Amino acid sequence: MALEQTLVTILLWFGVYAIVAISLNIEYGYGGIPNFGRAFAVLIGALAVGAIVNRIFIALTGVSGVTYSAASGFAKSKIDALISSNPAYGILILLFCVALAAVLGAIFGAMFILPSAKLKSDYLAITLLAISEVSFIVSYYNTDIVGGYYGTPTPNVLAFVPGESREIAYTILILIFAALVFLLAERLMNSPYGRLLKAMREDEDVVESFGKDVMRIRIKTVALGSSLAAIVGALYTLYAGNVSGVVNLFARVNWTFYPFLMVLLGGMANNRGVLAGTFLFVAVWRLLDQYKHEIAALLNLPFDVNWLQYIIFGALMILVLYYKPEGLIKEQPIRTEPIKEIKSGKKA
Repeated sequence: MALEQTLVTILLWFGVYAIVAISLNIEYGYGGIPNFGRAFAVLIGALAVGAIVNRIFIALTGVSGVTYSAASGFAKSKIDALISSNPAYGILILLFCVALAAVLGAIFGAMFILPSAKLKSDYLAITLLAISEVSFIVSYYNTDIVGGYYGTPTPNVLAFVPGESREIAYTILILIFAALVFLLAERLMNSPYGRLLKAMREDEDVVESFGKDVMRIRIKTVALGSSLAAIVGALYTLYAGNVSGVVNLFARVNWTFYPFLMVLLGGMANNRGVLAGTFLFVAVWRLLDQYKHEIAALLNLPFDVNWLQYIIFGALMILVLYYKPEGLIKEQPIRTEPIKEIKSGKKA
């Protein structure tokens, strides 16, 4: 049972991080946009559920006279009871939450990049990181948005699933969304749009000389990546059952730096490589977290065992950048249909 639980946990987090890593790969791997504010998009997805969908349910159930967190709890119990008796409501609420998160992610992603769209390299990365951190602080310490540090309960869209099967059901659900995001990214990145992003990454001046608006391309790309990452915020909030699950973990380490490591480990501008890097990272991360005390006792570590994963992943990033900067799977040229025909010998 312990082994099965470990496998489910690894698959769950693999699905979560696969979506975030692919969204970052579109922006950074293909487009060369160093978005150090990836956590902002994940938070937007959490806010879509905790701040908007919850308020809709509070209004529909007529709850009043209590704090927002308490009102959300009362509304949740009523909505969960409705979902338990009619699973269709749970599926509709799930789809609505995901759609709302995707739309808001795209809108705020476009707005997010606007103040810094003309910046380059390090300045762009630091500006995006700063905007992300400010958004986190405002959300965490303002209890009127999503309950702040108290958190806000969210509906259980799979309330019709027995308790012992709930985590497995959410894992399958998240993996399905991860597969859809992967297919979408593969289709888009193997199109003229993907080639345009690579060209922008290599030399923006050349792209502009061909009449392309680099600023507009950046805005569209960050809007797309943020839309996909916001889906994770919504899905994980629904899984955790409380916005605090995302808010408390809403840190640049979890939702920005870890995804960067996954992209670098797997291979930039290579979605299959990103999946491989994500799975390897998540497997090591979860196993370290589960057996960290045994490892600490075995190695007699002279520091707090909770710092072990940060040390290992920091060292791993240095080793990857130094010895294998192309990642596990090297970036391949985009094979357009004419190139495929030439390679197959159909055309001379």
